[in-house]
Amino acid sequence: MAAPSGVRTCEDFAEFQDLLRVMRTIDDRIVHELNTTLPTASFAGKVDANQTCKELYQSLMEAHASREKIIKSCIAQTSNVVKTLREKREKAQDDIALLKQLRQEQTKLKLMQSELNVEEVVNDRSWKVFNERCRIHYKPPKSQ
Repeated sequence: MAAPSGVRTCEDFAEFQDLLRVMRTIDDRIVHELNTTLPTASFAGKVDANQTCKELYQSLMEAHASREKIIKSCIAQTSNVVKTLREKREKAQDDIALLKQLRQEQTKLKLMQSELNVEEVVNDRSWKVFNERCRIHYKPPKSQ
């Protein structure tokens, strides 16, 4: 899932979180997806489990990569804003409005950085479930 206008998404943290929540639906529904697509022993001949696991693997890889790219680009963008505001603050020590804006951007930057940790937990959980259910049917490339 691609990000709609990355610049706008990074400016508003609530919008940034909403976008990530929508993008994380594949991870939230992986157990359901595996239960409905992978066959039990009695239905093993009716579904190609290897292909199903391969497609799910590719979907997870794409989702994780796109979310990480969005998070890191927003962190970089917000870091640049913080850097610029710090430079302005050095020149105008008495500007309270500038200080307030700097603090808001620093807080937003910390929240975005914490999203990287959340992303790691979400990814680990998804891979654990995937490996538990698909290890028999599909062996992903060693890059994971």
